[in-house]
Amino acid sequence: MGDWAGRTAAEIAAAVREKRVTPREVVAGHLARIERLDGRIEAFRKVRAEAALAEADEVASRADLAELPLAGVPVAVKDNLAVRGESHRDGSAATPDTPAAEDHVTVARLRAAGAVVVGLTNVPELCVFGTTEGPYGTARNPWDTSRTAGGSSGGGAAAVAAGLVPVALGNDGMGSLRIPAANCGLVTLKPGHGVVPAGIGNGDWFGMAENGPLATTVEDLRLMLDVLADDGVPRTEEPGTLRIAVSLRSPLAGVGVSRPYTSAVREAAGVLARAGHYVRRAEPPYPLSLGATALRHWTAGTAVDAEGLDRTRLARRTRVHAAVGRRFVRSVRTGDSRERLRARLTPFFTEYDVLLTPALARRSPAAGPWHERGWLHNVLANTAYSPFTPPWNLTGWPAMSVPSGVLPSGAPCAVQLVGRPGAEAVLLELAEELERLRPWRRTAPVTGS
Repeated sequence: MGDWAGRTAAEIAAAVREKRVTPREVVAGHLARIERLDGRIEAFRKVRAEAALAEADEVASRADLAELPLAGVPVAVKDNLAVRGESHRDGSAATPDTPAAEDHVTVARLRAAGAVVVGLTNVPELCVFGTTEGPYGTARNPWDTSRTAGGSSGGGAAAVAAGLVPVALGNDGMGSLRIPAANCGLVTLKPGHGVVPAGIGNGDWFGMAENGPLATTVEDLRLMLDVLADDGVPRTEEPGTLRIAVSLRSPLAGVGVSRPYTSAVREAAGVLARAGHYVRRAEPPYPLSLGATALRHWTAGTAVDAEGLDRTRLARRTRVHAAVGRRFVRSVRTGDSRERLRARLTPFFTEYDVLLTPALARRSPAAGPWHERGWLHNVLANTAYSPFTPPWNLTGWPAMSVPSGVLPSGAPCAVQLVGRPGAEAVLLELAEELERLRPWRRTAPVTGS
């Protein structure tokens, strides 16, 4: 049988289709690894052990097993998306503990493709912050368990990085896929607006939030995106020479960038230049008002998601975030500031095909009870380490996090790739090129307690 935990989704699906292993064997192996390791990682709020084994047997009996792209692949789902028969608590004691009647459309697509949902992953309350902790656990980076996995798809990233599942489904409203992927050494893509169905919270944070996968290889990322996207993500022909702009400057004024992240960008730029691409330093024309624009949208999205919840059961940082945001909801709904930002940045992406930046500005904060700390403390910590992700939710353009190098601690470092609307295939090809020329370690060497 072999140990299938730690294998890629592509390897697992091929083996199940060819009947070299059964879905039950694959799922049981991953459940055993979850039981052994998740006490240290706290990736999952809910593990669906019995249900997952039963659903694995259903996959094995399907007449179309030999055609399923994700045949028998265990997946984890972020706890703000509906999984039939399970509650989705969104990291909060204030949300109802009511089982969902139907799967979210993205979950339904994964199941139709043969995937098995093994559990729901931890998130910060209402998926607000770039660290993952709360009443259901503190998701830790498997490469360095003293640090947070990031957020808000932190539990999913921790699960994949620890080999508890080969892939996970998360979403990204201000960097919530890219931040934990960068911390945990994973590859992810926040699709451009409208590529993958959203339906996240109460209005997708005004259309800024997108669903997407977390994976250890570009092949697995592409495999999952092909299932999730309305029209798949086509392969480009060889992209040829791309015009790549390299920027090391934070989009948010006053935020510095640490040396490991600037070094990661320089090294990735060198790899791409040697591969024949046109690479040069160039700074996007970020407006000085970008920080204020991001804060208004970030807080207003939380204000809308908190409507109808018992505020006495929300953490103080969430209550304050929502209260700040309520005054901005009306102006944010117009979309005017986002349209002005797109208009300002579009000429830059006419001159360049791809923007290469650090994925983060510094390593992630220490793991701990951030939900018990003050709002301003949380906002400043988030801003200081993750200034590079929000602009691309505001524009609605595709952006990736790709592993690149390591931090002094030995944990992974990462770069961000950004493209114009419709550039998902180009970004994937470029990430594949980086992976081929500068491979990264796929999973963390985490051991049981």
